[in-house]
Amino acid sequence: MSEVVLVTGAARGIGRAIASDLARDHRVAVTYHSTAPDALLGAHPDIHAIAADLTDPAAADTIVKRVMDKFGRIDVIVNNAGALLPDDEDDGRNMAVNVAAPAALLGAALPHLAAGARIVSISSVNAVLPALGATSYSASKAALNTWTRGMARELGPRGIRVNAVAPGAIERSGSPRPKALVEKFAELTALGRVGVPDDIAPVVRFLISDAARWITGEVITVSGGYRL
Repeated sequence: MSEVVLVTGAARGIGRAIASDLARDHRVAVTYHSTAPDALLGAHPDIHAIAADLTDPAAADTIVKRVMDKFGRIDVIVNNAGALLPDDEDDGRNMAVNVAAPAALLGAALPHLAAGARIVSISSVNAVLPALGATSYSASKAALNTWTRGMARELGPRGIRVNAVAPGAIERSGSPRPKALVEKFAELTALGRVGVPDDIAPVVRFLISDAARWITGEVITVSGGYRL
């Protein structure tokens, strides 16, 4: 029987690419908040979609219960949902969504995770290269990296691997960046372009595969050589 993967924030962008890729050979559940995953479900009607606000303290337990009721197990959690609020607008949501939510979701799921389970979180190069005007966001991703390493150590004895992927600049179809900014990102990237969500999905697939069975506690940068 195929494994069950939970992907948070999968209505668009990187989350949608990950869910779409894994739905080819996994049973997939996704969460979404303000944007319904209509395009994703149109392409993959078997995906189980769950509306959830990850800042709600009750969300983690509700999500895990819905996945368990539907599939009876959880093998992989991909913490993709993220908040990216500039410093002058951040009301605590960056930390709540980017750090507290993954921790709460793992806590709720842990009683159901067997040896061999995997956790992959989507971080950012901004964890080590802070974004101008978005220090709180950058700090939240740095905290997520530390959480990843800490949980890898704690859960290693249980046979559970915990890793993260740190993308560089990625195209945003839902809220496109100004052309000049995209060109600047491309100039700062060794491979001469910004990334697309499909550049990230295969790395997540690798990290949850048996080929990565000896990898845990790592943050894999996938940026095309951003700011080398």
